Amino acid sequence: MNKVYEKLLKCYDCYKEKIDFKPKVALVLGSGLGDYAESIEIKATLDYHDIEGFPVSTVPGHKGRFIFGYINEVPVVIMQGRVHYYEGYPMSDVVLPIRLMKMMGAEILFLTNAAGGTNFDFQAGDFMLITDQIASFVESPLMGSNIDELGTRFPDMSTIYDKDLRSIIKNTAESLGITLKEGAYLQLSGPNFESPTEVKMCRILGADAVGMSTACEAVAANHMGMKICGISCISNLACGMTDQPLSHGEVQETADKVAPLFKSLITKAITEIGAIS
Repeated sequence: MNKVYEKLLKCYDCYKEKIDFKPKVALVLGSGLGDYAESIEIKATLDYHDIEGFPVSTVPGHKGRFIFGYINEVPVVIMQGRVHYYEGYPMSDVVLPIRLMKMMGAEILFLTNAAGGTNFDFQAGDFMLITDQIASFVESPLMGSNIDELGTRFPDMSTIYDKDLRSIIKNTAESLGITLKEGAYLQLSGPNFESPTEVKMCRILGADAVGMSTACEAVAANHMGMKICGISCISNLACGMTDQPLSHGEVQETADKVAPLFKSLITKAITEIGAIS
């Protein structure tokens, strides 16, 4: 048996031994949203440390556990802290949580992150609906022998971010009076922030936001046939676009400041998604 798949099955067996819950939507919380999970109707929690072989997040502000419960009657599993490639894990471990949530029963993946804006029309505190992505600068999670049980060897990537889900989120933002930008997200490996010339490269390639997560997760989810949507919180303009040096503290500060709006958008969007899908 494929070793990556064998590890995934062990994690799933561990989950089944501890949790009796089938989610419909899987939500990954980015920086500034960590405490959102505690505001839902919680039915169970599962610490990453309690899952055999599961990768554990080391980033400040990422608590490292699954929360199972309901957002206005929609059954959800929430990742309260994601795993990043720059933490030194193999890419198969980085996307293991996404694959595990699909095995739990989730058919929809809602990705969130804090990202640097590379579009001069953006400003710190904006929300960007992800319409497409560039994942070419990090290792593909599909490298190596294909896991046929999860998906096809050569998955189509023409519509990674589901058009219907994007439409729901846009309508939701409009109903809440929240301005929602749209654009493409580019993932770099990190953990260092980008240089001014690298930011210029990202912009030339067509990226509107840049970060250190998300795109690889979407590749793995798309491989498994999940419907995917995603929102970036633009925490800062990327390096070289202002005179200010970048810091994780700035990212966290901006994300925390706009978190209430972000949370209301996520809550209503998931409620609407759950009602029709």
